[in-house]
Amino acid sequence: MRRRLEGKVALISGTAHGLGRAAALRFAEEGALVVGGDLPHDEAVETQRMIARAGGTVLTPCPLDVTSPDSVARWVEEAVGAFGGIDICCTHAATVRFGPTAEQPYEDYALTVRAELDSVRLTAQAAWQHLTRSRGCVITVGSTAGLTGSVTGYRTAHTAAEGGVIALTRQLAAEGARHGIRANRVSPGLIGTDGARAHLLADGHPMRDTHQRLPLGRLGAPQDVAAAAVFLASDDASYISGANLVVDGGWSVVLPGPTH
Repeated sequence: MRRRLEGKVALISGTAHGLGRAAALRFAEEGALVVGGDLPHDEAVETQRMIARAGGTVLTPCPLDVTSPDSVARWVEEAVGAFGGIDICCTHAATVRFGPTAEQPYEDYALTVRAELDSVRLTAQAAWQHLTRSRGCVITVGSTAGLTGSVTGYRTAHTAAEGGVIALTRQLAAEGARHGIRANRVSPGLIGTDGARAHLLADGHPMRDTHQRLPLGRLGAPQDVAAAAVFLASDDASYISGANLVVDGGWSVVLPGPTH
């Protein structure tokens, strides 16, 4: 079987759990040399063990705080020192604070923007010179919150940050083109991660049964998002840059209404 990322060095943030862990596992399965990282370091190391048990190659050098320029720089330096360069930069790590616009403290808003938007810029900037040498790619993974508002969720900060990442990804695509760098975005909808089950899918939440009304009739799985990211990282997407690939079971293309 052809492995689409054979020998590619892939930086993947947020590998402690959820979408980041699924991406690390899938990228390694496709032959990538994975450099993972997350602030919950022990959980990121467990992801490393899972990859190693499956026969993949992975390094989780240090706790990673994607809001700290020094932490991100050290992480990138460790990757380059271990593998000689970087081919793929795939961002997942984020922290979100929810709250109504009229009530949310500025500190919670600013923390969300730093963790979801500024972190992507810090990671891309730290990896940029290495991506220039490899003619590599950037993949930002976030949420459909960057495309629409919500009447069921108080998410001003989340929506603003994710919309900013979409715009930032397009700018990275524009600036990177002359260096052969591609930049693309994956926008997942409702995905059955542990975080979603504890919040959006919890009993009593207005979105609890939303998946029953999705066109494809099911929750997304982290593996669905990882598969999209692998495609965008691979040579199969060599003529795609600046795109936003929505992975939401068709949620964003239909009007609200009763199911059949």
